[in-house]
Amino acid sequence: MTSNPKTNSRLDYGLVTILILLFLSSCVAIYSAQTTGQYGSENFLIKQIIWYVIGAGIITAVITLDSDQLQKLSWYAYGFGLVLLAGLIVAPSTIAPVINGAKSWYRVPAMGTLQPSELVKVFIILALARVIVDHHQKYRLKSMQTDFWLLIKIGIVTMVPLLLVMQQPDLGTSLVYIAIMLGMIFISGITWKLLVPIFGTGLTLISIIFYFVIWKPEILEKYLGVKEYQFGRIYSWLDPYNYQSTTGFQLTRSLLAIGSGETVGKGYGTREVYLPESHTDFIFSIIGEEFGFVGASIVVSLFFLLIYQITKIGMETKNDFYTYICVGVISMITFHVFQNIGMTIGLLPITGIPLPFISYGGSSLMGNMLAVSLIFSIRYHYKKYMFSTTA
Repeated sequence: MTSNPKTNSRLDYGLVTILILLFLSSCVAIYSAQTTGQYGSENFLIKQIIWYVIGAGIITAVITLDSDQLQKLSWYAYGFGLVLLAGLIVAPSTIAPVINGAKSWYRVPAMGTLQPSELVKVFIILALARVIVDHHQKYRLKSMQTDFWLLIKIGIVTMVPLLLVMQQPDLGTSLVYIAIMLGMIFISGITWKLLVPIFGTGLTLISIIFYFVIWKPEILEKYLGVKEYQFGRIYSWLDPYNYQSTTGFQLTRSLLAIGSGETVGKGYGTREVYLPESHTDFIFSIIGEEFGFVGASIVVSLFFLLIYQITKIGMETKNDFYTYICVGVISMITFHVFQNIGMTIGLLPITGIPLPFISYGGSSLMGNMLAVSLIFSIRYHYKKYMFSTTA
């Protein structure tokens, strides 16, 4: 195949522009959050810029890998991720400290801490894409049995790291793994004759459990060993003002911050609501208070554009492996955005999930940049075939 000399650059400048705008939004919000004095002299903005530079380096490295190379590396990356997650269970506290009740990080010299579960999100996407492609190549004639076998394989690949993450424990990351798995299942070609009864049963069980949590918690305490304090997060979500001095404090402050921003906000750096850890999981509350509905809408629009751009790339490529990667990345980012913004405005329970590309956090940003680097690689390598003169 030969490429047209007039072909546009294989670098996706639309995606680059969106990332730059997200980077600027992150810098503005983090700088404002750290000026409240609650964080002392620590400069999160400088650290975030450094992480973005490292992320740009990741994109530069991964963009050179084509489909065959990514497929060959997928199982190695997945296995490496499992080793990192399993290592957290046996590592001493000097290597893997317990932070906020969770053992989810490694101490890394000159970097602070590294949360491997963030990188494993991308490794799962690669592994699932490889599983689905290999399955369809092996079973070219579909049947109920082959679809069920594919569903089992997808479930196994997801459940192994999921169980390891639940040992930390980390509910938020566990939910992201499940969201990725569901997105991949829906696009994998598995017949709806299997999916409808399976997911229908799952939703029914979730509804029953939710009913018992709200109306019959004593049954869960007696037969499942659930502790009373573990219901607090649900109760404080449903009625935060009744728990505003304890588990509902963060949510009530977030609602006050966003609501007080009204239409155009109070202005940059003009904040009146004290909100702990606002530079991480509740960065959207900072944006809502200072820039109001208009500023928050602009940030949400950037994520819509990001998802649109990845969707467009996934639909244009003729490589099934690439398509599945795009679906996995879309599922991951969409769930992150929906859950993070949802919890800051009270629509969803608080789970500790950061806002992609905007919240402060090296591990989270590295995971997101690694995911986007795969999209850059897809665009970089499929572009040269789009205008080829031979089949």
